[in-house]
Amino acid sequence: MTERLAQRLRLALEILARHPDGLPQQELWRHVIERLPLDEDEQRPISTGTPYGRHAFTMSTVELVKAGWLHKERGVWHVTGVGRKALADHPDPKDFFSAKNAAYQSWNRNRDKFSRAERLIEGISEGQWVAVTDVAAITGLDPDRLVAYLQGTRPEGWHRVLDPDGSPPNAAHLSEHERQRWFHLLENEDVTVFLGRADPMRRVDPEDLRQLAAEEPEPGEEPAGPRAWLVRGSSVHGYNLVPDWLKKGYCSLSAARLRELPAGAAREQVQAAVDEDYQHASYSERGKKTTEFHAFLSRMREGDLVVTNNGARVYLGEINGPPVFTSSVDNVANLQRPVRWRNADQPLDFTDLPDEMVARLSAQHDVLDLTEFVDDLRKLLGEEQPAPPREAELPNATEELARKLFVTREWLQECIELLRDQKQLIFYGPPGTGKTYLAQHLAAHLVGSKPENVSLVQFHPAYSYEDFFEGYRPVPAKDGSGVIFERRPGPFRRLVEAADENRGQPYVLIIDEINRANLAKVFGELYFLLEYRDRSVELLYSAQGEKPFALPKNVYIIGTMNTADRSIALIDAAMRRRFAFVELHPDAPPTRDLLRRWLDGQEKVPPDVKDYVVRLFAELNARIEDRDFRIGPSYLMRESIYDKDVDAGLERVWRTKILPLLEEHHYGDGTDVHDRYGLPSLRRRIGAAGG
Repeated sequence: MTERLAQRLRLALEILARHPDGLPQQELWRHVIERLPLDEDEQRPISTGTPYGRHAFTMSTVELVKAGWLHKERGVWHVTGVGRKALADHPDPKDFFSAKNAAYQSWNRNRDKFSRAERLIEGISEGQWVAVTDVAAITGLDPDRLVAYLQGTRPEGWHRVLDPDGSPPNAAHLSEHERQRWFHLLENEDVTVFLGRADPMRRVDPEDLRQLAAEEPEPGEEPAGPRAWLVRGSSVHGYNLVPDWLKKGYCSLSAARLRELPAGAAREQVQAAVDEDYQHASYSERGKKTTEFHAFLSRMREGDLVVTNNGARVYLGEINGPPVFTSSVDNVANLQRPVRWRNADQPLDFTDLPDEMVARLSAQHDVLDLTEFVDDLRKLLGEEQPAPPREAELPNATEELARKLFVTREWLQECIELLRDQKQLIFYGPPGTGKTYLAQHLAAHLVGSKPENVSLVQFHPAYSYEDFFEGYRPVPAKDGSGVIFERRPGPFRRLVEAADENRGQPYVLIIDEINRANLAKVFGELYFLLEYRDRSVELLYSAQGEKPFALPKNVYIIGTMNTADRSIALIDAAMRRRFAFVELHPDAPPTRDLLRRWLDGQEKVPPDVKDYVVRLFAELNARIEDRDFRIGPSYLMRESIYDKDVDAGLERVWRTKILPLLEEHHYGDGTDVHDRYGLPSLRRRIGAAGG
């Protein structure tokens, strides 16, 4: 399906390349479908009724816009010069699709920077223009990628971004017609264009642009109370600075190349200095240093708590002064803040820290925001009353629940013990064995009087990380100008955030038909956390400086897996290691006796009918050779079957439930399903005439 999508996207740009004035969306789609019709799978409608193939195409064109290859304006779609260049560079649809993905991912990783660039550009007044290299330098973007992005999205003022010599950017790969239209837009704003270049006197000075950037307020607001910070000092360019910190009362960062910056410097000011002073460093390293220097200079305040460690020894203190630049040996500690260390003579041990904090400390940063643990740290300093317990406790199984589920209390308790030990459990077995029913009732028991602590999702082949955890979704712009994309949490992230705020309560996610999705794709980096709850990871869509993510210990996952869809033998080792597996099979307890137990509780059903149904069910499964495809008892555990005419009730279940399942199983192998599994054949075998 991906191959056909790649062909269709490339075909769309080829068609648009032959129409310089663009095409309305519907007309373009008609041209595309005439050349490459939807196949049967692609015609399958999604929840809105739109064919899946059409939906996939439309959503992928959003990525083309972010890549800068496509521009949409008032319902008319245009290929950009960057898009034409992509067609020439990537004649193979697969290569084209891969290049599109790479460009989109580049935008995705740097979306905050692109948004920053947009805001800067929107601040440029009519009658002025700005060099793309200046905007790129301030925002940390690649100039060519910025040009491509502006060609696709066309934010307000996009045409005021030019090459340093005043010409339209070479990276836009414009036709002569497009160049003339660009000049026309500038001239309408009284910018003189001579010999293909805008008036250099109208260019915004780079320093003025930096000032414009510095004046923009920081996103979000700092909390009113004290923060907490980790500052590492035990291994700074080969030096262990912690003993000197404790002795002289300070903490520090190595800022050997950084120019002196004032306390409270805006992030953009810090970033500009880092980009220039550390230009030898990689992009990711410069981004990391910007975040850490900005936190140390501007976000830390007097009264904030600071944490550091020397091996397993942990020290706590309070910041009691502003940042200062000073000299130090090899400049390994030249950016300092005074600290009153509270336990210099009595260090804590790593084991004294909350598990969640230990998980956060695994992140590779020299400065880390630990504000969420302020109460825990104050408790360790003896300043606060003990915080509410952070460990959720799962209740034991009860006889009442066991009777309700027609299983033994011992078996149910074993499931709970598995969850206590491993946090993730999967019920697997053939259809009709009560996997989902059991998962729902077990989850309800675990959360007690908090039904809102349970969430259920159903996996399917098209299910993705963005559906499950978080991703960018189209939403109406607040100003009514169209559609924008916002990061939105999925069901798992919402559950995790609720669990994080209520550590003493268990939260349960039920994943129905877990084996129908690509688990590595759906869980992404979260797959690691299923096994290592004491660690943290950087999320796929996390913004720069956003804290690493850890999976709270009070989150439990119960999955169900239909072995008729995919045998347990096909599950990879990584998944087996992360989940405990509990089989529900008609041949094994507790499912083996489930039908008999349920029938014994049906007082209106005569004993001979109960025996007859149990024998009928046993004969049915005896004829199914493939163990994974045997039928579970829940199909026969319906009171409506036994209300009036039992034979009629059984005929209805066989016709609408059981035989269709077996026909799918035997599709194409020549088996006469009705002759082998039909009620007449089974009745003859067990020698019964019915109920």
